[in-house]
Amino acid sequence: QVQLVESGGGLVQPGGSLRLSCAASGFTFSSKTMTWVRQAPGKGLEWASEVNSRGDNTNYTDSVKGRFTISRDNAKNTVYLQMNSLKPEDTAIYYCNVKNNGMDYWGKGTLVTVSS
Repeated sequence: QVQLVESGGGLVQPGGSLRLSCAASGFTFSSKTMTWVRQAPGKGLEWASEVNSRGDNTNYTDSVKGRFTISRDNAKNTVYLQMNSLKPEDTAIYYCNVKNNGMDYWGKGTLVTVSS
């Protein structure tokens, strides 16, 4: 079965950095676009970033462009989100997402809190 396990969240001061990881299993990772989606407290889901199957095409929501970098290691079945210059408004649960055989799959998420 498809499994996505996020890690790397935590408490960081404004301006700091974190690197999130999502370990995937149960599907052909190297053939799928991978997505990071976040949910701020009291708000809905927000698409944050995605990377294509080869890792050579990435997209970002405007609010994270220039600060976040998505990447993947197909040998390790893992997708990453490097987050720099973090702001309080980046506080959210970050979820890893993949569409496989017509279904959406999600991990349990990892909490990022940006606060002084």
